[in-house]
Amino acid sequence: MWKLADRVFYGWVVVAVFLVIGITLYGIHFSFGVFFKSIEAEFNLTRTATSTILSANLLLAGLCSFVFGWALDRYGPRLVVLLMAVFTGLSLVLTSLTNSLWQLFITYSLLLALGTGPTYVVPMSAVSRWFDKKRGLALGLSSLGIGLGTMVMAPFATYLITNYSWQTAYLVIGLMAWVVAVPLTRLLKRDPREIGALPDGAKIKDTEQPPERETSQPAQHPFLSIVRNRNFWIFACIWFLFAACLFLIFTHLIPHLTDIGFSPIEAAGVVSFVGAASIPGRLLMGIASDRIGRKITFMISTLLQAMAIAWLIWAHSLWSLYLFALVYGFFYSGFGCSGAALISDTFGVKNIGAVFGLLEIGFGIGAAAGPAVGGYIFDVCGNYKDAFIIGMLAMLAATLLVVMVKREAPRRKEV
Repeated sequence: MWKLADRVFYGWVVVAVFLVIGITLYGIHFSFGVFFKSIEAEFNLTRTATSTILSANLLLAGLCSFVFGWALDRYGPRLVVLLMAVFTGLSLVLTSLTNSLWQLFITYSLLLALGTGPTYVVPMSAVSRWFDKKRGLALGLSSLGIGLGTMVMAPFATYLITNYSWQTAYLVIGLMAWVVAVPLTRLLKRDPREIGALPDGAKIKDTEQPPERETSQPAQHPFLSIVRNRNFWIFACIWFLFAACLFLIFTHLIPHLTDIGFSPIEAAGVVSFVGAASIPGRLLMGIASDRIGRKITFMISTLLQAMAIAWLIWAHSLWSLYLFALVYGFFYSGFGCSGAALISDTFGVKNIGAVFGLLEIGFGIGAAAGPAVGGYIFDVCGNYKDAFIIGMLAMLAATLLVVMVKREAPRRKEV
């Protein structure tokens, strides 16, 4: 029987699966800004109250990522991603039926956190196990779904809201999550050992035993070894700052643009262009992390994000907003793949799901804080200027923290 693995390293199949699933799940994860004003008007809410729906979702997403990261190490990606797809579809279908605010906190904040919360942890952890020398490229390719999902989902959801209703939009998108993601989970495998190979497709000779995981250190619970590592706390702070800034932008960008006079379609176009710019960003910054080093690529990403947000504060013409979208989209995406590669290199892949899962707790706290702070500042000041300044300063602080990361001594390769 013909086997795909005989001609193409199966790691690239895993990458392709996560790319396609990511288009749906990441698109949903970053789409709340499109629905923001519809939900605000439907339930007669303030910006702060509307923002807390997403903030609760993102806070819970961090906790869910921790659990799903641990589950990935223990049970493999197939079961974990299947559960994510099921919860995502269920969340949006139920959200389309809500008629009060408290129900949204259950259907959207909680259930969607279970579905899309681990959309960074699971692909980054799973793909890292399949590659070593080409890790940056593989992570960049697998995360292209973030950009494609943002680029596709924002205008698609806007079309559905404009022509039907926000409830219909959530129902359609929820059904899409089931149709696309559930069947593809059957193609996922745990790691190269499952097909008798090594990372990057190297073959194991018949007389050669698969390499063992690192055993030179005294055995201890993986969570203890992680949290005792100085680098972990540096990364946790970086993840908190990045998440607060990222979700401040994605939640309030469309409301900000419509507030200053642009139509919902024009505003959705800018967000869509952020997603479009992230596509080459993930690929090229992933390659750069393989060529010029993870750390320098990571620092370039954080610094250029800060510069883009500074530009956004003063941007009031459509061309200037598209320039912001180009720079911000390219470099925020570069942060994700280069950061994941640096973390995998620093901690190894033996317990990489647990590492990413623990970091996502900090990410979730930051992601919850960003939209809430943005909504509060708008309610007090009537605009987002101060909120965007805080986002810019957060990314400058993240740049300084990257300098403090100390790479560990090279260890034996793990699979």
